Amino acid sequence: QVQLVESGGGLVQAGGSLRLSCAASGRTLSSYAMGWFRQAPGKEREFVAVISWSGRRTDYADSVKGRFTISRDNAKNTVWLQMNSLKPEDTAVYYCAADFNPSTIVVNTTPVDYDYWGQGTQVTVSS
Repeated sequence: QVQLVESGGGLVQAGGSLRLSCAASGRTLSSYAMGWFRQAPGKEREFVAVISWSGRRTDYADSVKGRFTISRDNAKNTVWLQMNSLKPEDTAVYYCAADFNPSTIVVNTTPVDYDYWGQGTQVTVSS
């Protein structure tokens, strides 16, 4: 069992920044790709960013490329999402998720591929 706990969400003005953290417990994150997803009211959960277990590959949704950065430290069992130049449309509940995936090349971007999920943290960007 992998438990994931997100933190760092909050209220920020457009153009501001937030850094989300996801701390894992129960098991090491070795061989787990780590992803961030978000869900706004009335909308489907959507992919935001993913990083392979090795940290050598990342992928981002087109809507956040150039603004968001995902990183991880397996020794600390922690993954981060640095969010810059935030826009009102970034407002959502952000979820950290773990995907058992030993690939160093392929990363998954669909929610059904992920095995463990955090409780979510609210990010609200005001205009």
